[in-house]
This record gives sequence, C-alpha cells and structure tokens, in this order.
Amino acid sequence: MRSLPDRSMKLIVTSPPYNIGKAYERRSTLEQYIQQQTQVIAECVRLLHPNGSICWQVGNHVHNGEIVPLDIPLYQSFKNHGLKLRNRIVWHFEHGLHCSKRLSGRYETINWFTKGDDYTFNLDAIRVPSKYPGKRYFKGPKRGQLSCNPRGKNPGDVWVIPNVKNNHIEKTLHPCQFPVELVERLVLALTEAGDNVLDPYVGVGSAVIAAIKHDRIGYGCDIMQEYIDLAWERVHQLRTGSLRTRPMGKPIYDPAKPYGGHRELGIDE
Repeated sequence: MRSLPDRSMKLIVTSPPYNIGKAYERRSTLEQYIQQQTQVIAECVRLLHPNGSICWQVGNHVHNGEIVPLDIPLYQSFKNHGLKLRNRIVWHFEHGLHCSKRLSGRYETINWFTKGDDYTFNLDAIRVPSKYPGKRYFKGPKRGQLSCNPRGKNPGDVWVIPNVKNNHIEKTLHPCQFPVELVERLVLALTEAGDNVLDPYVGVGSAVIAAIKHDRIGYGCDIMQEYIDLAWERVHQLRTGSLRTRPMGKPIYDPAKPYGGHRELGIDE
C-alpha cells in the first residue's frame, strides 16, 4: 500500500481478519488487533480520494464464548481521521455455523465511511425492483400517476446475499471468501467507470473481480501467496469468460426447485 499514491483510490472495500484464529491470521489480544487495524486504516485514509468511500466489512471477534462486534471498537479509528459514517449496512445470510449456547450468527456489517460530504453515490445503479411496481396515487393532484420510482426502489441497509459456502459456485480454498455480488453493489454505487478500487486484504480477489466486471481498475494486496495466485487465476478466467459468479439480484430461493430452492445459492446453473 505504501507504494500507491495519495488520494488515488475512489473506493476501498475489504473484509479484514476477525482475530479468531483462521489459517491466514495470527491471533492476538483484542487491543493488539485494534492497534494493527488502526495502522491499516490510517494508510487507507491516505490513499482515499476526496470524493471516495471506505467500506469495512466485519463480523464478530469471539473469545471464550463472548462476542465482540468488531465494528464498534473500530468505529473510533475511522472517526479519528475525520471520516463520516454514512450507513451501517447489515449483510444477512441464511447459512453458517450452528451454535449450541447462543443464537446462530446470520449477519455481519459493512460500515460505509466517506472523507467528506461531496462523495460519489449512484443510487440508480443499485435500485432493486419495487414491491408494488404498478402502485399509483389514488387521490390528490397526482392521482393516477405512479407513486414509486419506475427504475426501482432504494435497496435499503439490509442486504440479503448468500455467503460463499461449499455449494456456492464461487467457492475456492479461502475459508472466508467475499461473494462478488456483495462488492459489485458497492462498486456500482460508490464509483464511476475508470475509478480505482482497492482491497487491502484481497484474499482470492473477489473485490478486484467486481471492479473489473464494471470497468473499474482493481488493486489488492495480501500476505498469502496461495491466495494471490488464486486471485490472478480468477482474474484471467474473468477475462476469458470462464469465471462463474453468482449474478446480482438473483433470487435466493426458488419454490419450484427441491427443498425450497436452496440450490439457488449458486450451483448447477
């Protein structure tokens, strides 16, 4: 990251380690973890374009059965740099580990920060179908006119997107892989064509793939060479048209399919 120029990234989107002992991280105390994250955040702020956004996707740190929602202790690290929190997006998924002594976790958060008040936000690029697309005003001066935006509605701050488990078409050896469609929505909303997108914990390259798919320029770094090799392989597959990704906006369930359509998570298209 130090080799990249100041203010060069329109979007920095990432999912850092959660300090829970995965193969790609060295577990430390929560205080040490926050200190390490603060150093990375400082470098991200240096790289962030004045009209840019940082999207930090985190879950829970777990210690002796107690959870710590990581976006809470990390919030002040962003505020110390003068960044403003625009949304705390809930990413909801319906598959994951099953807990026996507490409720099973089925969501994580994406904290969207901007450097200033003049930031890129393309709502029309991420609108979703309206629940009642033909609804009209029934009285008043607009009677008979459409009461909803014909281009769709704001997707809100709760996003239901499958996480990448073994039956997902994007699954690689990475144990905590970003779904491409999650990043695609952020890329479309917070950047323009030709902008730079950085993932400082790039893993197997899902953020870079999301950027390239929409004519942005993707950057990433990681300390795990096997992940970098996989990321390059996936980028090459994207360029040749052989990379399979779950389409944006695809229904999660299909009642016409067996078992309530759970195969809609992305396999056997």
